[in-house]
Amino acid sequence: MADSNEIAALRASMRGVRRSAEALAGMSERVEALDLQSEISDTDLDDLQRLSSAHAVAAQALRGLVHTMLRRRGKVEEAVTGSGTAPEE
Repeated sequence: MADSNEIAALRASMRGVRRSAEALAGMSERVEALDLQSEISDTDLDDLQRLSSAHAVAAQALRGLVHTMLRRRGKVEEAVTGSGTAPEE
């Protein structure tokens, strides 16, 4: 049975990724319009830093949630700790 809290978190995470992607897409015209011989303005660079960081955080949150959901279903193995070799018998 589906966990309603998990589905609500998934929906919220998807909204966050979509919004951050839309905000970045809004910058694309300004980036494409840049002259190859010029510098990007401080304002645009600050906006790119803020928006790309927000998108990275949103994408990582979605990725983490999906990983948790897969692990709960037994579709992802836990990370190996230590040397990664089998213990000697």
